[in-house]
Amino acid sequence: MSVNFGQPIIYCPYCTSSLESRKISGRERPFCPECESAFFEDPKLAVAVVVEQQGKVALQRRTIDPGKGLWTFPSGYVDRGEPVEEAAVREAWEEVGLRVQLDRLLGLYSSPGETVALAVFVATPESGNLQSLDENDAVGFFGPDELPDLAFPNDHAIIDTWRSGENRTIETPDIDLS
Repeated sequence: MSVNFGQPIIYCPYCTSSLESRKISGRERPFCPECESAFFEDPKLAVAVVVEQQGKVALQRRTIDPGKGLWTFPSGYVDRGEPVEEAAVREAWEEVGLRVQLDRLLGLYSSPGETVALAVFVATPESGNLQSLDENDAVGFFGPDELPDLAFPNDHAIIDTWRSGENRTIETPDIDLS
């Protein structure tokens, strides 16, 4: 089904009828009264890579929105059918020119209302040269106490978790399952 990412589905991708909202599986969801099909708007999965070298992390200054002009980790979306780990390795190569060895999963970050879930890996460079590529105009290795202005709310939490040497602690949400 092809939709504008982040925009609600308003027409059935099969018959083009206008969708209505119906309560299905405990939530209001887009529903086609003609096809009698419910649509589940799934989140998009992205990856970020904390490439560490000598106590510093690789960051890039973005030339695109969101976060244009600010710094973040090599990151991007996982393609449909692509293993998450392969996406992380690909993004490090495409965005900062480093072939990396994934060391561990640092954590999974998501928030209520967000349309993207972020899987964050810690990695070590194996080859390549840290360089500016298509989506950035500057790159560098930064220590935790010399960070530039970061682009995204999760970036500081990721740095804090990385500094602790632990993986992200997951809190079980208190939700009503009745």
